[in-house]
Amino acid sequence: MPHSLSTSPPLLNAAQTAVRLPYESLVSEIALLLADTGVQVPARLVQALPGGGSLFVMPALDSQVAITKLITYTPANAGSPLATIQGDVVVFDVATGQRKLVLDGPTVTARRTAAVTVLAAQRLASCLQGPLLIVGAGVQGKAHLEAFAEVLHVKEIMIASRSAASAQALALHARSLGLHAQIVPDANAALADCPLAVTCTPANGVVLGALPRQDGFISAVGAFTPRMVELSPLLCRYVATHGSVFADTSDAAHEAGDLLQAGLDVTRFATLADVVHHGMRQAAGPVLFKSCGWAGWDLAAARVALQHKL
Repeated sequence: MPHSLSTSPPLLNAAQTAVRLPYESLVSEIALLLADTGVQVPARLVQALPGGGSLFVMPALDSQVAITKLITYTPANAGSPLATIQGDVVVFDVATGQRKLVLDGPTVTARRTAAVTVLAAQRLASCLQGPLLIVGAGVQGKAHLEAFAEVLHVKEIMIASRSAASAQALALHARSLGLHAQIVPDANAALADCPLAVTCTPANGVVLGALPRQDGFISAVGAFTPRMVELSPLLCRYVATHGSVFADTSDAAHEAGDLLQAGLDVTRFATLADVVHHGMRQAAGPVLFKSCGWAGWDLAAARVALQHKL
């Protein structure tokens, strides 16, 4: 039986994927996705690998698009030429079953995560002008720097990193974008001067423990398992008592290491969907937004990528 010929879907590298995922479009699409009743996001599969890595299989779909993100997370690669996150996002047309795109997984992960943080900041932060404190100068630190500058027009960045070389590289990148960037030796001391803060580390231990300003907004990005942590229990409990805590999705109830290790009942905190589509707002005081990741964010990225042709 003869086989029909089909055109192979575009296989996009990191740079091509980034072009298809402008931050403003991502922020808007994530908000739209949270109102889409046709979205389905099955539980992700996380398979432990020998040597301490993990394999993630993350499907999601709506009435037109189905995706699967297939990535590996290898903490041992930190500080080496190899990326800690590697893999792809495969995008299918629901009606025909055809593959439409193959996106670079780490680029999707970085950009959609930063867009989620920016959306939360838009709705919850009291002071959007900055300065922005970025703790961790890796891929996520760079993505958050770019997203806050592009969407929220933040001009002043403070960078704290255990790697002097990484901090310097991120500061140079910030300056190339016309931003004022300063490397700070102590993230806790810098927090007093920064109404915006993001922690983007491998979450191997506490990197931020100082109490935030009353107008402070902190997004904790690095931890996505109960064992991982970036924020001190004291900080988390303080914001829960004197301000407001929000999670990206209800899955954070069993993934948000920072909050779980602080002994907090994560199920009582509102999610980003509550914030965006139910008019929920923070009370007076500081805000902590806990981001753990969700395949729905990858679906939003796929929808944006299909709209933005090369």
